[in-house]
Amino acid sequence: MTDRPNRPTMRGAVAGSVLLATIILCAAVGFGIGAAVGAPAALGIVGVFVGVVAGIVVVIRRFSDV
Repeated sequence: MTDRPNRPTMRGAVAGSVLLATIILCAAVGFGIGAAVGAPAALGIVGVFVGVVAGIVVVIRRFSDV
């Protein structure tokens, strides 16, 4: 019999946390840039959408074996 490598049991929770953190980070960056330019709400919303796409890409690349 072959031994399977031990994987952490909370990988799904970690993947969700990474996704949420990426969305919040991108929204904050968008809001910060928007505050400097004069349109914080609009660029904050754009940051949320960019964060969703970036977060999905990060989770797919990081947790491709889940």
